[in-house]
Amino acid sequence: QLQLVESGGGLAQPGESLSLTCTSSGVTLDYYAIGCFRQSPGKEREGVSCISNTGRYANYADSVKGRFAISRDNANNTVYLRMNSLKPEDSGVYYCAATWSRYPGICMRIPPKGHFDYWGQGIQVTVSS
Repeated sequence: QLQLVESGGGLAQPGESLSLTCTSSGVTLDYYAIGCFRQSPGKEREGVSCISNTGRYANYADSVKGRFAISRDNANNTVYLRMNSLKPEDSGVYYCAATWSRYPGICMRIPPKGHFDYWGQGIQVTVSS
């Protein structure tokens, strides 16, 4: 059973950077595309980024494009989300999610949240001065 665990996050001031790490315990991520989502109070959970199983394709929501970077290290079953130039509107609970897929084009756009079968517990990111 694939289990995802997020770490990192926390509190940052506007303009600062934070990194999130998503790790799989016990199951290789080689065949899973990974999505990153976030949810703020009163809002729908929205897709932030997606990376294909090999890392060949990655995509980002328009709101974070040019500021966030997703990468993965399959040898260590880990996905990284680097968040730069943070804004208060980036605040929320961030989740990583996995879906079994060897189709590289799956992340040519961020799939909807219902497409993902496995979810981490979420981690808080707060951007505030």
